[in-house]
Amino acid sequence: MKKIRIGQIGTGHLHAYKFGALRLHSDVFEIVGVAEDDPARREAAQDSDTYRGVTWMSSDELLAQPDLDAVLVEVEEHHTVDVAMRCIRAGKHIHVDKPGGESLVPFAQLLTEAEQRNLAVQMGYMYRNSPALEFCIKAVREGLLGELSSIDAAMNRYDGEEFRQLMKTFQGGAAYIFLCHLIDIAIILMGAPEKVIPLSTCTRGDGVVDNGYTVMAFPGGCTASLRSTIVEVGGFERRNLVLCGDKGTLTVQPLELEGNRAGGRVFLNLREATGEFQSGLQEISQPPLRDRYEDHLLEFAKIVRGEIENPYPYAHELLVQKCHLQACGYDA
Repeated sequence: MKKIRIGQIGTGHLHAYKFGALRLHSDVFEIVGVAEDDPARREAAQDSDTYRGVTWMSSDELLAQPDLDAVLVEVEEHHTVDVAMRCIRAGKHIHVDKPGGESLVPFAQLLTEAEQRNLAVQMGYMYRNSPALEFCIKAVREGLLGELSSIDAAMNRYDGEEFRQLMKTFQGGAAYIFLCHLIDIAIILMGAPEKVIPLSTCTRGDGVVDNGYTVMAFPGGCTASLRSTIVEVGGFERRNLVLCGDKGTLTVQPLELEGNRAGGRVFLNLREATGEFQSGLQEISQPPLRDRYEDHLLEFAKIVRGEIENPYPYAHELLVQKCHLQACGYDA
C-alpha cells in the first residue's frame, strides 16, 4: 500500500500540533517536510518535540517536492484560505485547519477549484471522528431518540490576556475560532438550518467578543443553542452536547477526556427500552481513548487514496462555513 507523501505548511495555527498524529502512523504517511516561512515561528517550532528531526524548507520548496500527495495547512488563522489555495493550484490534496476565513467568497472559490481538479479538502473538525459523536450521529439517523426538538452544546475554556488580544484580531472574536465545531455538529445532525441568529457578546471593556453564542432553527421545529466562551472557569471540562428527542435524550459530557483525547462520556436516557438499550438513564461504554486527530488523518489518507468518498463533500463544507460566518455576525 503506497504511503501518502505529505508535508505541512505553517506551525502558527492553534491546532498545528496535530502533526504529531501523522508520526503515529509511519506505515501510512511518509513525511516529506515542514514549511514555515516566518523565521520566528520556525525557530520556536524547531525547539519543540512535535517537530523534532523533521526536514525544514520554505513553502515553495515543499510544494515543488516530487510526488508530494497532500499538505496539512496549519498557518495562522488569518492566512488559511490563501495558503490552501496555493496548495490546490499546485495539485495537492489538503487537510485545512478550521475555520475557512472571514469571508465566504474566497473559501467558496477554494472549494470550486478543488472540485474541478478532483482534489480532496478535509476541514480540521476533530469531533467528526470522535467515537462519542459517531454514536450520536448513528442514534439520530436510526431514530433512537425520535424527533429531535433541541440541540444544546458548549465548547468553552478560560483564557488570559495574550489570547484575548489574539481573539481581538477577528471580527467574530472567540466565536470565530471555536463555534464552528458546534455548528458543524448541528448541520451533520440536522442539515441546513432555516435561520441562524448571532448573539455573541463582550463581557469586558476591551472590545473582545469573548462570549460566543448562536441559535439555529431547523425545518421541523428543532433548535440548536450553541455556546463557545473563553471566560468560563472549568469550561473545558464542561464541554458538552445534549440531544433531546421525543423518545430519548443523549448527553456527551465532557466531549473529550484527559485534555484533548478523542472520546467523551456518553449518557442515554430512553422513555422506553429499545433494542440493546434499556429504559431510563444509562452510560454507553466507549472505545479506548486515542489522539483526537488520529482517526481524522487516517480517514484523510483513505480519501486521498480513493478508497472512500469524502463523507463531508464540498457542499457540506460550504454550508458549514456560511452558517458559521452568519452565527458570528459576518455578512455571509
